[in-house]
Amino acid sequence: MAKLSIIGAGAVGTAAAHWAAVKGVAEEIVLIDIVPDLAKGKALDIAQSAPVYGFSCRVWGTDDFAALRDSEVVILTAGRPRKPGMSREDLLRTNLEIVRSCAEEVKRYAPDCVLIVVTNPIDAMVYAAFRTTGFPRERVLGMAGVLDSARYRYFIAEALGVSPEDVQALVMGIHGDHMLPLVRLANVAGIPITELLPEEKIAEIVERTRKGGGEIVSYLKTGSAFTTPGLSAVEMAEAVLRDQKRVLTCSVWLEGEFGFSEVFIGVPVVLGRKGLERILTFELTEEERKALQASVEAVRKQMAITGL
Repeated sequence: MAKLSIIGAGAVGTAAAHWAAVKGVAEEIVLIDIVPDLAKGKALDIAQSAPVYGFSCRVWGTDDFAALRDSEVVILTAGRPRKPGMSREDLLRTNLEIVRSCAEEVKRYAPDCVLIVVTNPIDAMVYAAFRTTGFPRERVLGMAGVLDSARYRYFIAEALGVSPEDVQALVMGIHGDHMLPLVRLANVAGIPITELLPEEKIAEIVERTRKGGGEIVSYLKTGSAFTTPGLSAVEMAEAVLRDQKRVLTCSVWLEGEFGFSEVFIGVPVVLGRKGLERILTFELTEEERKALQASVEAVRKQMAITGL
């Protein structure tokens, strides 16, 4: 019986549990939070929607990390959300100890799981989880590119008045201001967006994608995006649990791919039962390589702050 555990019953964790139940990605979904009864209440609310929506998986919550046992996939969302005026980097020191303590529990109770880290700043936090658990790189992944690519695809579709489903676009690099929304590979049903949109509009979309999270934070005032981040994490979990061999952009530990090593960065990968099955590499233009280099340098600075 497939089991998915989600650490953190905040907005993102709750959204992930909701999407996981609706999509039926596991027979058992566990929501865990250190705040007494918080996860129990959130999970019970989701579970009670089963008769209305029609799913039949078991959804429950607890504050006991022992519930992680036998989890095939663990999604880690625990941490503080970003507030207006706060960068992802500002979150690093605050969330570092939270992620490390949760990763210790994952190592203790679910040593064979695939761990998906969502906590911001993602690229540094997934590095902290990687070092703390000691898991192989195939089983420690950061959720970033799925979300950023979804935003990029939506903005392109909005600009063209087409279905987002027909837009294919890829965002690589750090989950932050130095991310790399690839323009030359973005297309609508195979038609390059450079043939459909003026250069100025494309530049506007690229910039909006880079600032996508901050735009939502500016509207919400007291929180950050949660619906699409939760769904993006579940899309990754589903690819693993169902051995789908999906091609998704994830933050993974590079060992020479794209010319970089010993750094977590968002690149296109194949996800299946074992987690990371392979990284899809391709030739970058000089401009793209410089942009990816900037991403790598930004992540390295964050990694250095962790002291790991």
